Amino acid sequence: MEVAMGIGCDRGAAFGTLEAALAAALALIGPVDVRWLATIDRKGDEPAILALAAARRWPLVIYPATALACIEVPNPSAQVLRHLGVPAVAEAAALLAAGADIVDLLLEKYKYRGEDGKHVTLSIAAWRR
Repeated sequence: MEVAMGIGCDRGAAFGTLEAALAAALALIGPVDVRWLATIDRKGDEPAILALAAARRWPLVIYPATALACIEVPNPSAQVLRHLGVPAVAEAAALLAAGADIVDLLLEKYKYRGEDGKHVTLSIAAWRR
């Protein structure tokens, strides 16, 4: 199944933390074909996100906050809204990249804390484009 994956993380998260979060998330839903990795523009320069996209050879789509703020999500976060100006990053980015609706979320907001103490959030939406 083709999917888009939305991702967000704490500033300075290790590449290994993103890899571990990805492995745990995929263990929940099974094998998928990731067509896009998507995030918010404020995370577009995050080294671990760039490294993950490069290592997996996934195109990275970076959305402005104004685009993500318009996407209805099942798990909005007051903290994310306060810090980034949007109710969600991973869910909104996955849905927007996949051209999908909430019903197409295969994995809602999946939160992971790595050994480095940093947080990663992943969401996966079925590809509709």
